[in-house]
Amino acid sequence: MASPQDVANRVPITASLMLAAIMNTLDSTIANVALPHMQGSFSASQDQMAWVLTSYIVATAVMTPLTGWLAARLGRKLLFHLSIVGFTVTSMLCGSANSLPEMVLYRFLQGLCGASMQPLSQMMILDLYPPSMFGQVMAIWGAGILMGPILGPVIGGLLTDNLSWRWVFYINLPIGILAFAGISFFLSKDRGGQERPFDYLGYGALGVFVVTFQLALDRGPTLDWFSSREICAEAVIAAIALYVFVIQTLTAKNPFFDRRLALDSNFVTSNLFSVAMGVLLFATMALQSPMLQGLYGYTVFGAGLIMVPRGLGSFASMFVVGRLVGRTDSRLLVAGGFAVCAVAMAQMSYFDIVMDSGPFVITGLLHGFGLGFIWVPLSALAFATLAPSMRAEAASVYSLVRNLGQSVGISVVEAIYSHQASVAHGDIAAGVQPSNPAFAGGLPAAMSPATASGIAGLNAEITRQAQMVGYIDVFWLLFVMCLAFIPFVFVLRPPKRAPELAEAVIE
Repeated sequence: MASPQDVANRVPITASLMLAAIMNTLDSTIANVALPHMQGSFSASQDQMAWVLTSYIVATAVMTPLTGWLAARLGRKLLFHLSIVGFTVTSMLCGSANSLPEMVLYRFLQGLCGASMQPLSQMMILDLYPPSMFGQVMAIWGAGILMGPILGPVIGGLLTDNLSWRWVFYINLPIGILAFAGISFFLSKDRGGQERPFDYLGYGALGVFVVTFQLALDRGPTLDWFSSREICAEAVIAAIALYVFVIQTLTAKNPFFDRRLALDSNFVTSNLFSVAMGVLLFATMALQSPMLQGLYGYTVFGAGLIMVPRGLGSFASMFVVGRLVGRTDSRLLVAGGFAVCAVAMAQMSYFDIVMDSGPFVITGLLHGFGLGFIWVPLSALAFATLAPSMRAEAASVYSLVRNLGQSVGISVVEAIYSHQASVAHGDIAAGVQPSNPAFAGGLPAAMSPATASGIAGLNAEITRQAQMVGYIDVFWLLFVMCLAFIPFVFVLRPPKRAPELAEAVIE
């Protein structure tokens, strides 16, 4: 629990924690914008550049589960200081990298250093406030966590176009200094040094699982999934490692994660729903950005601007729902959020290839608003029934599961999109026949099958139309998924402290 001094300084401490968490989440998408520019600087192929993202993701996945153990061993303040300093220094190294191996190494180190920021900030903020304010503080924390990935493409595009790709990393220096100063000045030092046996087998198995699982998800689309021996090997190793980790957790005297976490039904169920959040938010963003650039001709910066309303919708809804948590059954709020997201996905499934930016803005606002109604109550419900001593581990598990859900969601929707676009391409091409009444007047000269350039032009247009069909099919599938989740929301149980929450919010 927080000391009286920390409670008195909780506003500046919260601001400092949020700065660090936003810096970390911003880097999850801001570097994506700079990849084409890095590729030219390093004279690397697109496949090679993918390791810049993969190394960061893998390092984060490996380090996140250690947050709880390190916080108990080193103390929260020292661990947070080390994370901020390490992340800022490695960001500077990334900006100064002169070769691809250097960049991959520095990004790996950056991921190791920054992995603890999200779970630590969440756990420390929860300790600063009473349970009656969990909904409101999770709204503030969630708004920052969501705004980082959404603003990343905009800020990255702006810096890359006007300065250079190196500034997407250098921008972390002033943010890191401010966060470090705030934590140093306002947060009291905790003891740390808690003696707790380390489960080497449990952590080793978990580490092997997350690394091989992340590698399979990240490299699967490039290597055509299970037609590749590498992906098959990674999948088998991941399955074995997960089995070993589960058995070790169930049978070990001092398992890596406290078994009591699995006995809290709200925490377990909230983790499952956080996977859905990864699909709904990050998978949708991963699809829309290339769609805006590839089919509609937007620049990276322009595509990022059009996606900002999604963040504004989330930002607004989080502060609304933060006041409702405790007054209203949280399950109704989550169900309502899924319903709003379903409406947004249904509207996206009617996108067409010649529309302007209006539908993107409207559906983005609606989608973001629904996500806010899911995120805040889920975060509050996940931690409401846990003992304070378990929050550090719980926060690391919650972050790990959410990140894995994000990776799964992106890989699955991209695989579905590629399959549907490929099928649509064949169907459309089969219909381009002289006997088809739609082509009774003939094709334009630029798409005439009689010339090589015409065939290329015709194929390009068929590809565009097929890609649009693929995007629409995915949006429709996400619409169905949103509706399917609603009944399962009521598996969650309202926390026993609900009356206290209501009284605190009314005050």
